[in-house]
Amino acid sequence: MYFIYLRVEDALLGCYLTIKSDRSEEPSLAGFLVQRARNNPVVANYLYWYLLIECEDEAGGRGADLATRHMYLAVMRTLSQRLASGNAGHQRTRSFLARQQVFIDKLVKLVKTIARESGNRNKKAERLQQLLSDPDAFKFNFTNFDPMPFPLDPNVNIKGIVAKKASLFKSALMPCKLTFLTSEGSEYEAIFKHGDDLRQDQLILQMITLMDKLLRRENLDLKLTPYKVLATSSRHGFLQFIESVTVAEALAAEGSIQNFLRKHNPGDGAFGIKSDAMDTYIRSCAGYCVITYLLGVGDRHLDNLLLTRSGALFHIDFGYILGRDPKPLPPPMKLSREMVEAMGGVADPHYQEFRKLCYTAFLHLRRHANLVLNLFSLMVDASVPDIALEPDKAVKKVQDKLRLDLGDEEAVHYLNNLLDMSVTAVMAVLVEHFHKFAQYWRK
Repeated sequence: MYFIYLRVEDALLGCYLTIKSDRSEEPSLAGFLVQRARNNPVVANYLYWYLLIECEDEAGGRGADLATRHMYLAVMRTLSQRLASGNAGHQRTRSFLARQQVFIDKLVKLVKTIARESGNRNKKAERLQQLLSDPDAFKFNFTNFDPMPFPLDPNVNIKGIVAKKASLFKSALMPCKLTFLTSEGSEYEAIFKHGDDLRQDQLILQMITLMDKLLRRENLDLKLTPYKVLATSSRHGFLQFIESVTVAEALAAEGSIQNFLRKHNPGDGAFGIKSDAMDTYIRSCAGYCVITYLLGVGDRHLDNLLLTRSGALFHIDFGYILGRDPKPLPPPMKLSREMVEAMGGVADPHYQEFRKLCYTAFLHLRRHANLVLNLFSLMVDASVPDIALEPDKAVKKVQDKLRLDLGDEEAVHYLNNLLDMSVTAVMAVLVEHFHKFAQYWRK
């Protein structure tokens, strides 16, 4: 059978259409998916891009189950035919999907051209701005085109890129930061990344979004930042840009996380920081500690932990999940000395509040274990690298982290032990120093 998780807003949350063995259900299920998309442009947007990437895998011969890949192609054909034969609204949807595809194809050509340019990152960024400004460069006017829904967020209509604000990030792949002008006259910032398969990031961000919704239903707002991700191919995709700095940058510039929070949120709260900002920091630390632990997110260091000016901490780059980690002896959770010092240290009431939030979130998510585990079980056939390595063990790994064999009181004790182990982990400190040293030489 097919599985698609639909949000309350009737937009697709799950990014994979997982097909099980009962082939007799295919026509009716394909019809259901297409009908849903046909009557909702937002659903059509996501369904199209989720299907396209799986069809691409089939065409490249990389899919292990060719019957499954052929089914994706069949659904894509059905979607296109139903939109083409529908009313004016359906045909408009088909038209904007076609224009999105042209736009992304042109953007990929542009990014490849920039990658081949000689010179340093600044020179490449200048060239990027020049090419974006030139309507003849790729026979496409990037700065002014007919409005269309943005693939990453189809509720936003874009009509151009602000060329002078385009830039490149300091990383090996040098993703582009692009500022889009919307039909309403506002700006929407996003990252276009070429050379990477974003489906794993997409999955993890959607699981974070789901867990955030589950916790909010329990009146527990942990100030999470589940930014949007959309893979538009197995080699490129978009990420929503959130104005922030890495924890490493905050420490280098201000000396401590506390100093960073105090600079941007001066107030009469603890440590001279506005109470709301400290509360946001503590809640977001708790939320991400628990969720990244449950999902087994690895390769955590201070360059993939980000801080907003309002105090929200969040994680990026989910290349390692389900317990995989390139670093030796990783702690159960990413809870560094610097993060705890920002709360006043282990003896401070703020840190005790953080621990309480951690085990409260853990208990709530355990009560929703069936939903979380069922979603993972339906994703074992998806093209997600760390699931594909051991698909038969993926669900078991998450289930083991939930410790469903324990009662609530035992679970609280278990989580508190994990926090103690994480905050005193010596190897994590050494690895962080090695990472900092490697980053220095890379620059």
